[in-house]
Amino acid sequence: MQLPPGPSYLALPPGPPLEPGFEPPKRNRRWPVYFREVLETLILALLIFLAVRSAVQNFRVEGISMDPNLDHGQYIIVNKLAYAGLDLSSFDFLPFFEAGNNPVKHIFGTPGRGDVIVFHSIQDPSVDFIKRVIGQPGDTIEIRDGKPWINGLPLEEPEIDSVTNCQRGSQYCGPIVLGEGEYYVLGDNRTSSSDSRIWGPVPEQNIIGKALFSYWPLENFGLAPNETVSFAQP
Repeated sequence: MQLPPGPSYLALPPGPPLEPGFEPPKRNRRWPVYFREVLETLILALLIFLAVRSAVQNFRVEGISMDPNLDHGQYIIVNKLAYAGLDLSSFDFLPFFEAGNNPVKHIFGTPGRGDVIVFHSIQDPSVDFIKRVIGQPGDTIEIRDGKPWINGLPLEEPEIDSVTNCQRGSQYCGPIVLGEGEYYVLGDNRTSSSDSRIWGPVPEQNIIGKALFSYWPLENFGLAPNETVSFAQP
């Protein structure tokens, strides 16, 4: 039977001859390419995770020591770079360079009065606490008349509902002078907080970072309760 003429039945011209040793690509050669792409993606994701983890960290509030400003079970994000420091003594090998007596320089600043910070416990570094900074290095701290006094002036703390008392005879009720790199911290719930009134100032190397914002529960979503501290007239 003779087929009718048409474009579907036209003979194609022969293609160029194959080079000696040429082999058509095999399908299984694609797997190494896929594996390499997946591996590169995983490594990139890991690097991004480590970079983010070094900058911020989530933290769950435990207990009622920060009531009424932070609740038990509330989740917050902590900025670990807020008080990042650079040790200039590592550059002493450079000619005509001298780090000086205070080689550590803070890039963004040091913990300020009113900052809410997360830090490793002095008594057990495996435990993290969250408190509010009251005193900075060089400050003279004293707890009296139901208030913290800084350098002879009482703090004005409208965000605090409870009275600030101290155990009679405690060496940390003051007056004490904070040394270099020491911070006096208190919980906002002054009647139910283990803080510097009991175990003393927090060394700077124990500080993890500054509370940035709250993300859970959703009704508490917003910026962390960092406050600007003012002084009242004695």
